[in-house]
Amino acid sequence: MLEAVRTRARSYFEAAPPAHDWHHVQRVETLAETLIDRHPSDEIDDRIVRLAVLLHDIGRGKEDAGEIDDHAAWGARESRRILEDVGADPATIDAVAHCVRAHRYSNAVEPERLEAEIVSDADNLDALGAVGIARTFAHGGALGEPIYDPAVPVADDETAAGATQYNHLHEKILGLPERMYTDVGRELAERRAAFVREYVAQFDAELTGER
Repeated sequence: MLEAVRTRARSYFEAAPPAHDWHHVQRVETLAETLIDRHPSDEIDDRIVRLAVLLHDIGRGKEDAGEIDDHAAWGARESRRILEDVGADPATIDAVAHCVRAHRYSNAVEPERLEAEIVSDADNLDALGAVGIARTFAHGGALGEPIYDPAVPVADDETAAGATQYNHLHEKILGLPERMYTDVGRELAERRAAFVREYVAQFDAELTGER
């Protein structure tokens, strides 16, 4: 079943931009494996986690294209259809759909099971560190957003995700460690966030011509 879902899921990423392409899914899958291996609980259903990771961003392309408003909600519904097609049982379908629905940073759906927490933490970890910085600017570039605008300082930016990619690092990315659900996820997030803070400090210094 896992490989059948992998094949179906990958077809949704054929024209995906770099920030949310199939490589992102593969990295999240690896991160989820790390979180499972290092989590003290032995009651995690890794099959649910793996299926949800493969399906969590299948609606992202539609959202970026303006076809839907919420890729997590759409993805949860589409995940049900895919899983039904490959013969998954109702309990598996419900669990995976919930993980997909709850993974998104900006919605109000809280994970109701450990597997959903793992999926969310793994997805957020890929938005941090060196890869996270690269993804931030890749996504901003795809949308035509500015890297930095001195006319829109972070303190005055009232947008939800940041009007520039520099602001996005401050307003969303550096807040991710506080949104981690698992202890191991929080530990890894703090380590990656430290690198982002170092990068931002260097960015600030270069803007002022200090170095």
